[in-house]
Amino acid sequence: MLLRIENTPRPYAWGSHTAIADLLGTAPSGGPEAELWLGDHPGSPTRIVGGSDEPDLAAYLTARGEKLPFLLKVLAAAEPLSLQAHPTIAQAREGYARENAAGIALDDPARNYKDELHKPELIYALSDPFIALAGFRPVEAARAELATVDEPCVNELIDRLTGDDALADTVAWLLEGGQEITHLAMALADEAGDSHPHDPHGTWATVRRLAHYYPGDPGIVLSVFMHTVVLRPGEALYLPTGNIHSYQQGLAIEVMAASDNVLRGGLTPKHVDVAELMTVLDARPVPEPRITPTTLSAGVQRFEPDVVDFALTVIDAEAAHRGVSVDARGRAIVLCLDGRVTLQGSLVLERGQAAFCDDAELSIHGDGRIVVATGDHPAA
Repeated sequence: MLLRIENTPRPYAWGSHTAIADLLGTAPSGGPEAELWLGDHPGSPTRIVGGSDEPDLAAYLTARGEKLPFLLKVLAAAEPLSLQAHPTIAQAREGYARENAAGIALDDPARNYKDELHKPELIYALSDPFIALAGFRPVEAARAELATVDEPCVNELIDRLTGDDALADTVAWLLEGGQEITHLAMALADEAGDSHPHDPHGTWATVRRLAHYYPGDPGIVLSVFMHTVVLRPGEALYLPTGNIHSYQQGLAIEVMAASDNVLRGGLTPKHVDVAELMTVLDARPVPEPRITPTTLSAGVQRFEPDVVDFALTVIDAEAAHRGVSVDARGRAIVLCLDGRVTLQGSLVLERGQAAFCDDAELSIHGDGRIVVATGDHPAA
């Protein structure tokens, strides 16, 4: 079964006014367009515009006793997103049951766990660059940059960072906030402007950006402990559960497990539960969490992380012209980024159009560039 699907971009304040419209060839709304959701998530279920009487993909799948294990998004960040991390399945189940027992409503702003699922995610860059904060770097790298700042409060921070094993306690101290932390954030912002004005994409550029949007926020200091990752088009990050991250700017395809569990750690006016965040946070240094694709054939690459929930296959125009068959696993969402392709020999997608397929195999032919999200439900 093939279904033509569409949706309306989510108008979050951090979104670009033009990037999604420019990519998909649609008219801009005039306001921010942050995320275009393609899936059955109840927060913004994708509308069906051909092939079924059901109004949206959530209704279609529910009627068949099914649910997608993943959500595909087009993400366009003009401003930094919140610092956040996501729980494992075991942590999500425990937290969901605990908050239910406490009588916290699902729509309560203080609710941390909206479901019983984990939320690993993958981000595939379309813009040049796409910038993200992703994962902690070795403490020595952070200490070396902080040592250039001639401020007593920064010396105190360096003294706390005795080694990689001091990260968790230092992060918790920062996130608790207060006047001391605000002063520290302002000192780093001053350093970024005065001593590193020409750093285009590194740590101090991130400090300047965050200080502009969130002056005095603890996340400004926390960003110094993290990798500022610069992706070029076609490059990707995989963010497992526990990884702290914040997308900073740019246009990308995001695919993730179909969960809404977010533990925030700053750079946001929304609820921040420091104690709960620290229970899910992986406060260990890691390399930049880039993920390398597998080349299935010329012009066909698959990004396949260490979870079953999702994979992302990217097909270029030359491969589509030759014809490609993709293992759809019985559930696939296809988005045409440019050109024109035909699915299963019958459904034509042009730039900006999308489809859902629940066949085992998906055949693609044409002259367009497309992305295909697939996945299986995780084991109970």
